[in-house]
Amino acid sequence: MIEGLFETHINVANLEKASQFYEDVLGLTLAHEDSRRVRFYWLGKPGNAMLGLWEKEPSQIIRQHYAFQTSLDNMKRIVPWLKERGIAVRNFLNDGTERPFVFGWMPAVSIYFSDPDGHSLEFISMLPDVPEPELGVVAWDEWEKNHTRDLKI
Repeated sequence: MIEGLFETHINVANLEKASQFYEDVLGLTLAHEDSRRVRFYWLGKPGNAMLGLWEKEPSQIIRQHYAFQTSLDNMKRIVPWLKERGIAVRNFLNDGTERPFVFGWMPAVSIYFSDPDGHSLEFISMLPDVPEPELGVVAWDEWEKNHTRDLKI
């Protein structure tokens, strides 16, 4: 029955500021704007998935987390791409480095950052390997070395 997640919504304090971030910084395409102080953005190709931004009073904003799927090729470039746009990045361990980390149980590589309202955002990409949950969370370069690949970024 369920084939995927089509749409999610978040509350933002300032619709214009949030829209500037999602459109101009992250490059999302505006799908629809409504007079109710809401804007909808396509994620990926139009019709694949949607993100709704609803302007609310700051007291109604609950910080949330969600992840954007990206390709492995894009993931190799994502940290400098985010930094060029003035976005501070962090990894799952929040260890003060900008190294992407792999969740061994999936396995998938990811990096985190925040939007102007403090929502925790993530870029994530599945790896073509067998899950290794016993490894826990490891740096991507270490994962690649353990799988006899050289991570070329």
